[in-house]
Amino acid sequence: MIDKEKCESIKSRFLPFLCWIGELKKRQTLQADLIAGITVALVLVPQSMAYAQLAGLPPYYGLYASFLPGIIAALFGSSRQLATGPVAVVSLMTASALEPIAGGSPELYLAYAIMLALMVGVFQLALGLLRLGVLVNFLSHPVVIGFTNAAAIIIGTSQLGKLFGVTVEKADHTYITVFNTVVEAFHNTHMQTMLMAILSLGIMIAMKRFLPRVPNVLTAVVITTLISWQVGFEQMGGKVVGSIPEGLPPLALPTLDLHTMVQLISVTVAIGIIGFMEAISIAKAMAARTRQRLDANQELVGQGLGNIVSSFSQGYAVSGSFSRSAVNIGAGAVTGFSAVVTGLVVGITLLFLTPLLYHLPQATLAAVIIMAVINLVKIDPIKYAWKVQRHDGVVSIITFVLTLVWAPHLDKGIIVGVLLSLMLVLYRTMKPRVAALSRAPDGTLRDAEINKLETCRNIAVIRFDGSLYFANTGYFEDKVLERVALKPDLKYVIIDAEGINEIDATGEEMLHHLWEQLKEAGVDLLVARAKKQVWDVFRRTGLIEKVGADHFFALRTHAFNYAWDKLGDNHADTCPLKMQTSAETARA
Repeated sequence: MIDKEKCESIKSRFLPFLCWIGELKKRQTLQADLIAGITVALVLVPQSMAYAQLAGLPPYYGLYASFLPGIIAALFGSSRQLATGPVAVVSLMTASALEPIAGGSPELYLAYAIMLALMVGVFQLALGLLRLGVLVNFLSHPVVIGFTNAAAIIIGTSQLGKLFGVTVEKADHTYITVFNTVVEAFHNTHMQTMLMAILSLGIMIAMKRFLPRVPNVLTAVVITTLISWQVGFEQMGGKVVGSIPEGLPPLALPTLDLHTMVQLISVTVAIGIIGFMEAISIAKAMAARTRQRLDANQELVGQGLGNIVSSFSQGYAVSGSFSRSAVNIGAGAVTGFSAVVTGLVVGITLLFLTPLLYHLPQATLAAVIIMAVINLVKIDPIKYAWKVQRHDGVVSIITFVLTLVWAPHLDKGIIVGVLLSLMLVLYRTMKPRVAALSRAPDGTLRDAEINKLETCRNIAVIRFDGSLYFANTGYFEDKVLERVALKPDLKYVIIDAEGINEIDATGEEMLHHLWEQLKEAGVDLLVARAKKQVWDVFRRTGLIEKVGADHFFALRTHAFNYAWDKLGDNHADTCPLKMQTSAETARA
């Protein structure tokens, strides 16, 4: 076992697996990881083939993407239980990106898929090495909700042709393709294919309900493959996986096409961020459960290296999987060695077991995909986002609709969702709450307008609830001058700056200008309760010296006392701001 300090230094050198490899000396840990790794492999083998089909690739390329990438991601990532490999959303995004530019050429399509995996890997690795994992936060939760729901529907409907045994020419928009598929299925359904799909779905649904501990996907694959072999499903016109090249994937440098790479930049960013968000979400949940430290930047490094290795081993873009990670931790995985075991089992499958997969019906793989994405369709999170903030609900719905309408160009829906989120954040912060305060009966200072409180005719206390920056300085200045205009006898404006977390150059310049305007009108500007970071800005720019150090106060009470002393005539005794209880002393 490596001590914590040494482990941290190792992590900085990107060898995080050395933090847990020593734990394998314990027989109990080694046994748990072996069992978990084999269990995940039983799910991964059929699932990866299905996802490769979804990505528009021959099914065995899913096995290639499941062999080395998961091992590398586990060795160099920070999560011990994250299972990396082909996933539904990334597979769909790969297909949607490549179909329009491959020109119907299978060779070009494959080359571009491998190249895209390299681009995604380099992008993720760069983010991790530069410690820029925080950029993922620009993809807000409402955007992810809307996109995931739309993607799940697109993925599910994309399998209709394989469920009914029909094919149609792909249209410019996915919804047109789906409509044409339904029409074709209505007239020319291949009954044997449809029955095989129904049988596959029935087995998985029944086993998930009544035998949840038994791998339902593997069971469905075994049963339908045996039936397909016995009844001659291929001779009946049914489509099967067919011949799979025996042996491990050859290691080779990806073919690079600079023109195509430029076309794929936006998709690369979208896949890199969406894939990582899926990975980090389940990784965080598992880290909270196991109380292990999770480093998002290190996880980006692991995912990036996994994708790079995938491209060098004839695979396509991969990510952390919700379902397989849940299986992994549920099976008792303790360290990343379980992912190594999973990869080795996939390697053994490629070396010795591929002939057994020849008769696997493609309808079964389509059923596997549909079962995997059913749980991705969730309306409640959209409703919840609407309840929390109407703007978030709107962003989620718009992202959902645009992703469906613009499919197969999925990156456009994400880009619009992100831009809309940023615009709405900017809009909300342009007009933060500006409250005129007065004394409430309980002695606290509250919003005078909302609480119908009497205000002082000579002193205005204004609280600004937000950072003061270029987008809202004009709004704040207008609100202050508006209150000055409403009180002809006003002598002091006290800004309660507790709610101002940051101030930029435009905000500071506005305060400077506001002080000059008020001074010309015979009104003094006082500032109370400014935070250190704001106070430091005032000091660096010379505003404190310009206005006067005696105009800045740590407490509102001190600002009141200053104004009352200057006003004289026992003003404090008649001012609505007068302290009535000891509460303000404690709260000021």
